[in-house]
Amino acid sequence: MVNIQKEYLSKEKFEQLKHELEDLKSVKRKDIADKLEFAKGLGDLSENAEYHEAREAQATLEDRISQLESILSHAEIVSAHHSDIVEVGSVVHIKKAGDKSERVYTIVGSEEADTATGKISFKSPIGQALLGKKKGEEFVFNAPAGEVKYKVISIE
Repeated sequence: MVNIQKEYLSKEKFEQLKHELEDLKSVKRKDIADKLEFAKGLGDLSENAEYHEAREAQATLEDRISQLESILSHAEIVSAHHSDIVEVGSVVHIKKAGDKSERVYTIVGSEEADTATGKISFKSPIGQALLGKKKGEEFVFNAPAGEVKYKVISIE
């Protein structure tokens, strides 16, 4: 049996991906079909750059459609919630050992991860290390620069 992993998404991200899928299936597919028809009309397909470009674009489009369909079919909507332990959807305040400043991260699914906005995947090294931790608990994870020790300050 195939082990299918859930895709954790916020309601907003779920809707965004759903709209992207609808656009790809309706608008983009038609655009590429039109380009293919035009390119076929140019003659010899073996040396027709427009035709090969359109076929490549079609393959890329179909891959993305397939990926989105898979993500959406395995999606579990998570929302911010208050809990005593860190889980997907938690907003976590942590402090690095020997550092005075706090960092705030939201634990999200891999489709939503964006470190620039403080959203880290539960599959990332720090995300995995945080899961299941409680306020006041210390944890260590392997960063590219080596082991790093943090403490959970609070969980929202």
